[in-house]
Amino acid sequence: MTLLSRRHFCLSTSALLTLPARAASDNPCILLSSAQAGRVEEALGRDAALRPTADLIRQNADAALKAGPWSVTYHRPDFIKSGPNDYYSEGPYWWPDPKNPKGPYIRKDGERNPDRYLNNRNDLGNMCTAIIALGMGSLLGDRRYAEHAAEILSVWFVDPKTRMSPNLEFGQAVRGINTGRGTGIIDTVSMIDAAQGVMLLEQAGMLGAKLAEGVRRWFADYMKWMNTSQKGLDEKKSGNNHATWWTAQVATYATLVGDQAMKSMAWEHYRSYLLPTEVEPDGSCPREEARTQSLSYSAMNLDAFSVVCRIADVNGVGLWGYRTPKGIGIEKSFHYLVPYVAHPDIWVKPQITKYNADETIFPGLAGAGMKSEEMLAAWRTLPHAKSAWVQLVDLAVRVG
Repeated sequence: MTLLSRRHFCLSTSALLTLPARAASDNPCILLSSAQAGRVEEALGRDAALRPTADLIRQNADAALKAGPWSVTYHRPDFIKSGPNDYYSEGPYWWPDPKNPKGPYIRKDGERNPDRYLNNRNDLGNMCTAIIALGMGSLLGDRRYAEHAAEILSVWFVDPKTRMSPNLEFGQAVRGINTGRGTGIIDTVSMIDAAQGVMLLEQAGMLGAKLAEGVRRWFADYMKWMNTSQKGLDEKKSGNNHATWWTAQVATYATLVGDQAMKSMAWEHYRSYLLPTEVEPDGSCPREEARTQSLSYSAMNLDAFSVVCRIADVNGVGLWGYRTPKGIGIEKSFHYLVPYVAHPDIWVKPQITKYNADETIFPGLAGAGMKSEEMLAAWRTLPHAKSAWVQLVDLAVRVG
């Protein structure tokens, strides 16, 4: 992915902090409060120092205007029985067995099988990327972005003929072994982007109430499936980054639909399960370090922890400094890993692919949340992707 120089990407912090908030209730907007989102919107429209950032936002939104819509119904696997609206994907690290080519697949951790079925997975990712890009673009006041976002949202989430069924019963299947696993829920992490995009469209006053209701109903149904199905419950207690991202997804979707009970459950799951199960007193996460891409998975896990803590913070709940009865807190993990994120060459544990930090976000969110100069300094020096998600995180860091 092309990297963006930090000097072209950083925001004018003073502009964001001094502009008055919109005269609106300070409802949570996932990574931003409503007041913070209002300040960001006004700053992007008024401050010349933010013109490079606004230009980047517009570039991404313009690209999204030319893409989509997408639907799981447009491409269907012909080797499995599933409904026309069911999402289907295959586990990335599973391959045909050279000793038994027609038999069950075998696992090669960290080695992605390029021949696996990817149509629905790619369409899901493209849809989510477009919605957050168009949502951010709507903050610039261009209604074209919102109109195209409405079409994409309707096709993927609302129209009965094309909408994705709100479950992942056929996620990350393994040929010859199963037709879907709880592990597949990691595929919908990108739905966090889509949910955030929806709330940005609403912040800009550009999303119709009926469509918004239909989208929220889908997310509520999917969140219910995540919390009641065997696959969802397996993922919730998976004990690694999958459980952390499961919690980040629930926190996001519960914020989108206004489900206070589910939000409270997510915060308690963080306190009673994620920290005690995944994190060691020295800050390491052994399940991630045991992988063949141990630095990548460790950073991915801390990204999820930082998203959970940020969403909780926006909802008025403090998790950044929480410690378990044994004294374990996530801040130790952030400080443990950030030197290696900044200097991957000093990481001595397994990493079979090159680690790229341009989409690693925990130093920024943790730096803002914990008021840590060490984290913020790392965030300023890391490369940053041009993606709308990373842009939004940077904006969130700037408003505190």
